[in-house]
Amino acid sequence: MTIFGASGGIGRQVTMQALTSGHEVTAVVRDTARLDVTHPELEVVTVPGLTDPDLLVPALRGSDAVLSAVGPRGRSVGPVATAATRGILTAMESIGVRRFVAVSAAPVGAIPENESFVNRRIILPAVRALLKNLYTDLTEMEELISRSATDWTIVRPPKLVNRPLSGRYHIAIGRNAARVYAISRADVAHAMLAALHNPATRRQLVGVGY
Repeated sequence: MTIFGASGGIGRQVTMQALTSGHEVTAVVRDTARLDVTHPELEVVTVPGLTDPDLLVPALRGSDAVLSAVGPRGRSVGPVATAATRGILTAMESIGVRRFVAVSAAPVGAIPENESFVNRRIILPAVRALLKNLYTDLTEMEELISRSATDWTIVRPPKLVNRPLSGRYHIAIGRNAARVYAISRADVAHAMLAALHNPATRRQLVGVGY
């Protein structure tokens, strides 16, 4: 499999968990110094960016699936998800790789009917207003993915925290998970890898959290 955004918080967890599970992994990064993972089954590919599909094709050769942990690192960085995902999808199409799992964010989606008052009236509206540009970018990214010919899955977590892998979290296929407030980056990675082999998640949104 090929992992984009492998040096980020979620991407690094996806990389390590995939290797532990016995997968051969190609990790795509811009700076190898930011990925402190070594393994006999790991190949690290360096690219200057993700918008040029021709530069991404070599990292896809021999892969049967692509996982993208590409996303905004903060308001100062600006929108990056849509442009990067467009490059990834174009490269996938050109080489015939179909399975794609990407991470987005819970504030992008519709609020579940059984959502808590705190989430519905306070947390989600505040987060959407504060990070409007970043969630607009993720919304456009999701639209781009859903229109693609790939067998896609979009994973939507709430607030990300740094905690150990638990493997215990709520999952909702086709919608956001209700009444969830946070999830560890390790568990998001676990959910992405689990979705990869779950036919029920193909061409579906998957809400996660606890």
